[in-house]
Amino acid sequence: MSDLSQRIAVYPGTFDPIHQGHLDVIVRGSRLFDELVVGVGINPDKQPFFSIEERIGLACEVVAPFPNVRVEGFTGLAVQFARGQRARVMLRGLRTTSDMENEFAMSLMNLALEPQIETVFLMASEPYSHLSSTLLRQIATFGGNLDRFLPAPVRAALEARVRDRRK
Repeated sequence: MSDLSQRIAVYPGTFDPIHQGHLDVIVRGSRLFDELVVGVGINPDKQPFFSIEERIGLACEVVAPFPNVRVEGFTGLAVQFARGQRARVMLRGLRTTSDMENEFAMSLMNLALEPQIETVFLMASEPYSHLSSTLLRQIATFGGNLDRFLPAPVRAALEARVRDRRK
């Protein structure tokens, strides 16, 4: 018998910053699983805009209304983090077909590393299928309107970070 729970899922990512597309996956995932752990991680291939502590804090603020969702930071492999949380499922969002190739390869590697942990994909809801944290950081840098794309506390933090970097 496995020590992993089918009722726990992990939604890993860098969340730099967490946006409405992420929140959509979180809301939908919270309906599918008894417990959803948002894993805020470090991607060595990316230069983060926010520190891991800031990203965890913003994610905690955004998911506060959902009693079965919690946020944890992690380093290392997402699949190892999932095992550490006793999750049998890793939840991933897919925006476009271009996401699919990378996510497919990652899910196969994760399955090879941890055969008891399955990856479940949720297609992005149409209003969020074009969102990426990278694109939103660019929009913020050039002063674009982010109201529809970011929860209010995240938008305020991103706009403040852009102002600070201009100084």
